[in-house]
Amino acid sequence: MDPATIRDVAALAGVSAATASRVLSGNPATSPAARARVEHAARELDFRPNAQARALRRTRSDSIGLLVSDVRNPFFADLAHTVEQAALEAGYVTLLGNANESEQQQDRYLDTLISRRVDGVIVAPQGDGSSSIATLVARGIPTVFVDRTVPGVDVPSVTTDSDAGLREAVAHLAGHGHRRVGYIAGPPTASTGRERLAAHTRALAEHGLDADPALVVSGDFQAASGSAAVRSLLELAHPPTAILAADSLMAVGAVRQLQERGIRIGVDVAVVAFDDIEWFSLMNPPLTGIAHSVEAMGRAAVRLLLAVMAGERPDPVRLPSSLVPRASSDFAVPARPVVAVPPPSTPREQPS
Repeated sequence: MDPATIRDVAALAGVSAATASRVLSGNPATSPAARARVEHAARELDFRPNAQARALRRTRSDSIGLLVSDVRNPFFADLAHTVEQAALEAGYVTLLGNANESEQQQDRYLDTLISRRVDGVIVAPQGDGSSSIATLVARGIPTVFVDRTVPGVDVPSVTTDSDAGLREAVAHLAGHGHRRVGYIAGPPTASTGRERLAAHTRALAEHGLDADPALVVSGDFQAASGSAAVRSLLELAHPPTAILAADSLMAVGAVRQLQERGIRIGVDVAVVAFDDIEWFSLMNPPLTGIAHSVEAMGRAAVRLLLAVMAGERPDPVRLPSSLVPRASSDFAVPARPVVAVPPPSTPREQPS
């Protein structure tokens, strides 16, 4: 059965299509009797207005776009939930896109959001900008950056001050006797990758820790790169006694690799993760994290976007970070070097 049209509603209500349209659009220039008949007919026919056609007429869609870097990352999953809820409270539905840490996939989603005539976009940008981000700005589509920024693109943003949390983390490790801290960095094309590496480097210098460049391995904010980084760090002649990962997914990959090699976290090596996702506290041992409020970030991003949509020019928001110490790092540095435990060999049969 085809969906009811405005003409069907008008016919059932005994009014013109123009009158039915005015009633359903909230125009007060209709009589109470006509409004009652049209509303009753719309309910009877289960009439649903065409949102796209209405958006073309009003130049509004009552929707916003949200593009996250990787929907599998618990941080961005929580961010998406917060943004969606805050936008809904303000009367907007959210169209979600997943860049998958790829500029090409980012551009495909942004082009789609532009064609859907969303009223604004919240985006965690990939790399140092792309043609689609330039199109957003050139067309004057209200845009807010979240978690990451792009050099030279002047739009409001909500980011984290990573420096405080990383300084606390390095001080914490130094206080437990660690001198060689392996660092799994984010990609240098991402603003968070660059900022966190710079903060880590400054913190090492403040505490006089080993600045061996081999202790820094770049990843891509995905779990596999965390595993690969640990393999590289353990191959060093003097492997680190502590590992600090620049995001939660790379930390998960690092933990997996350490466990597969029989290296005990919280006993043989310390592990700290940037982002303190909920289930880090449930791991064995619980994982030390650098916390920053994803809920505050999501709600601030929606607040800034609504302000931009209203023609305002809000100031950027910079949120704090802090260390949450747990058992994965709360121990004195081991006196012996970190070594992988070889898998047990299959026992040979004894001669009878």
